[in-house]
Amino acid sequence: MKIDALQPVLVELFGDSLEVMSPSAYQVEQPEGRLLILLSEDLTWLRLLVPMGPEGEAKPFMAQLLAANFEDTQLVRYAVYQKVLWGVFHHSLESLVEADLRAAIAQLLELNRQGLDGFFGSMIEVQIRQIIAASKSQGKTLEATLQTLERFYAEGMLGGLDQSSQQRGATLDAWRYQLNRLWDEVSASDFTGEMQG
Repeated sequence: MKIDALQPVLVELFGDSLEVMSPSAYQVEQPEGRLLILLSEDLTWLRLLVPMGPEGEAKPFMAQLLAANFEDTQLVRYAVYQKVLWGVFHHSLESLVEADLRAAIAQLLELNRQGLDGFFGSMIEVQIRQIIAASKSQGKTLEATLQTLERFYAEGMLGGLDQSSQQRGATLDAWRYQLNRLWDEVSASDFTGEMQG
């Protein structure tokens, strides 16, 4: 892609939202977040960036983020720089084609829209699966596992004693839904295999 072809594509995509900061730097502010478009000093490399959040919020998910870089993210990658988690696309400008530029921008905006929620959800699912496997290894039924969780919430061992009954009920409904959804997929051996591994 020629450098003079870059700005027309960005204007087409973002219109008045595109801010030209310098001949080698652009910024787009949208409700979904900020997109930075940066060219190297010699104008041969293009980097697209979206800040996704503080590094501290991403630390619990580093293994999942690295796995996503390998399996899921396609043209874009997760990276940490200056204590910020970024979505990044880095490409030689000379070999970049417009279709890949558009696809990378769309992927970055989607990563930014999803944030860390997907990783949090998958981490929670792993923990719920561990609870189910542990319950099954103790011979507990789904109903007994739910009763134990209800008791833990009532006693304040989970959640907080300051939760209203409505909040506690909503949380227990979420537990009930997830346990029902996953119960038949998990066996007691999943727990013992994990404990030995």
